[in-house]
Amino acid sequence: MKITRLTTYRVPPRWMLLKIETDEGVTGWGEPVIEGRARTVEAAVHELSDYLVGKDPGRINDLWQTMYRAGFYRGGPILMSAIAGVDQALWDIKGKVLGQPVYELLGGLVRDRMKTYSWVGGDRPAELIAGIAALREAGFDTFKMNGTEELGIIDNARKVDQAVARVAEVRAKFGSEIEFGVDFHGRVSAPMAKVLLRELEPYRPLFVEEPVLAEQDEYYRALADATSIPLAAGERMYSRFDFKRVFERGGLAIVQPDLSHAGGITECVKIAAMAEAHDIAFAPHCPLGPVALASCLQVDFVAHNAVLQEQSMGIHYNQGAELLDYVKNKEDFLLSSGWIRPLPKPGLGVEIDEERVIEASRAATDWRNPVWRHADGSVAEW
Repeated sequence: MKITRLTTYRVPPRWMLLKIETDEGVTGWGEPVIEGRARTVEAAVHELSDYLVGKDPGRINDLWQTMYRAGFYRGGPILMSAIAGVDQALWDIKGKVLGQPVYELLGGLVRDRMKTYSWVGGDRPAELIAGIAALREAGFDTFKMNGTEELGIIDNARKVDQAVARVAEVRAKFGSEIEFGVDFHGRVSAPMAKVLLRELEPYRPLFVEEPVLAEQDEYYRALADATSIPLAAGERMYSRFDFKRVFERGGLAIVQPDLSHAGGITECVKIAAMAEAHDIAFAPHCPLGPVALASCLQVDFVAHNAVLQEQSMGIHYNQGAELLDYVKNKEDFLLSSGWIRPLPKPGLGVEIDEERVIEASRAATDWRNPVWRHADGSVAEW
């Protein structure tokens, strides 16, 4: 079997799907994308095709290493996201050829079902109580919310009080009937993170995500030593080599690589194992589409330290399409009280509605995250 063609489709709301075809008619799907930089990743994917067309898709490890090492410059969000989508599609092909889900090829199930959580409250956290109440009716009991809006390197007590009051209101309303993580989203500086973590402790959030930017990861250990709240991060780290340095320093309780950003299934299985060796939980980042979620689940079901899975059904970013709009086997993605079962079909377990994808790709717009500014006019972290 040989790879014959790579085709990319940018589709609403902000996703990109990759189809890899072979000369024996078996196809695989991947989801290589950086939110807001889809065209850049698309170019990288097609540059990688020089290493792929004419090659055996079953040699996933060799193809991964070729894509990673054959170019002198490596790593980073664009190149690793391109590799991630290709890797997903190659695993999809291998599973279909062998007639098995990818998790069976990785050693088989380590659990029977996986806990998922739902986003609530949007970019600027608001209407949390109503949002959580509605999602509870759908069976969810675990949530994630943004913690702050714009926050300066040193900011005022009023903004701290606003952030804490929102969390306090949620805990007061729902008590211990729910769990929730608070995402600082890299909007919080190290000095302000220390203040906020101390103030949030009485409300016992399940975790605080990206307490500081990934490029400030040297603060993870100091912040962890100053709080009892578990710290989570990883969506803006792109390889086991990025994670290696963080694991060595310590500080994280939960690691959150993105299966569409951090080298795909091949790399994230290794990252999960590295995390397990450091007694760190694994909870993949996934505010993306169906192939990304299916890929996450393949690793969740073989990683002993997997604890939570993000998923994008109803997320505030989804304008123009929803998670299952491009999926034929929607029933396999059924959530029951927030839990999902292993996807039963071969490969990644997702059947893509290609006609719907092609049609949607004709009207895809270029998604961009908003540009926020502080009161003085300087650019703020979004």
